[in-house]
Amino acid sequence: MKNIPARTFRDLIVWQKAHQFVLAVYRYTARFPKEEVYSLTSQFRRAAVSTPANIAEGFKKKTRSDKARFMNIAQGSLEECRYYLILAEDLGYGANGPPMSQLEEVSKLLEGYSRAIIQNNY
Repeated sequence: MKNIPARTFRDLIVWQKAHQFVLAVYRYTARFPKEEVYSLTSQFRRAAVSTPANIAEGFKKKTRSDKARFMNIAQGSLEECRYYLILAEDLGYGANGPPMSQLEEVSKLLEGYSRAIIQNNY
């Protein structure tokens, strides 16, 4: 089977999975206490949205170094989300199992995609 190059960022599995993670974060944070709406909820959602947004922005960059930089920013946002998942569970806002599993999947895919960009395979 021949690999067909992605025409848009929406064709990327890593972007698709990152987008699904954002949707999961919105559902998860909707159950947070109302006093968190302008703090943890807002910060968590912002970091989650940043992940697929940076994948999308990096997709159209022309140089490998530019593409890799945006993937690295996406990785940083994902790690920020990892902390928020830990914090939310520790604060008793709900078990973080399902979104944490999605985060792990996105992290692995993003690492592979970044490696492919750096090795000039993408």
